Amino acid sequence: MRQPTRDIEYKAMKHNPAFLPGLMFVLAVHGALLYYLFKQQLIPPPQQLATLMVNFIPSFQPKEESKPEPPPPLPKPQPPKKPKSQQLVAEKPVVAESERVAPPSLPEPEPEPAPEPVAVAAPPQMSPGPVTLSSELSVACPELNAPAYPALSRRLGEEGKLMLRVELDEKGHVNVVQVIDSSGFKRLDEAAMAAVKTWRCNPPVRNGQPARAIALQPFNFVLQGD
Repeated sequence: MRQPTRDIEYKAMKHNPAFLPGLMFVLAVHGALLYYLFKQQLIPPPQQLATLMVNFIPSFQPKEESKPEPPPPLPKPQPPKKPKSQQLVAEKPVVAESERVAPPSLPEPEPEPAPEPVAVAAPPQMSPGPVTLSSELSVACPELNAPAYPALSRRLGEEGKLMLRVELDEKGHVNVVQVIDSSGFKRLDEAAMAAVKTWRCNPPVRNGQPARAIALQPFNFVLQGD
């Protein structure tokens, strides 16, 4: 490996005669510089160089923790043995014929009494409805008064026909009066109702007893000349 370098240095010294003196000068300068550094103690001598000791510390490997050994498996409990059931059979006692007792005779059951018939109360009879009269109410009323013609209706010339529905009680008294066909004038209707309420009539007879009744009574208000 050094043969090519020597060839180069030899060729350089051959072609350049000033190469060798220059090289010697450079080496002298470097030697003087090293001597100066040793004197100034900028570079310590080889005896004072500290020796560096390197100790390689092996890497710490944690010890494997010893795992506790599992407890031994417990033996499986064996089911308790069932005691063999013993069937006890009672021995039939031997009874002498002389000691045998005849079973007591049971009394005959008494016949149950026949249930008494329960009397069912008859439902209360509801009072029948009123009797409807086929004729006018005035036919069955011996005591009756004609309605008075209202004076104001006379002056105003009010006339008209009306029909009343009248209900009688068992004594022949008028209980209810209702206008079913008006005359068209309130004063004429009220005059007819007031007159009917004063009537006394004969109630109809049903099963030998007086009964209520319903009848119709017409009225005709007409103005007559003087």
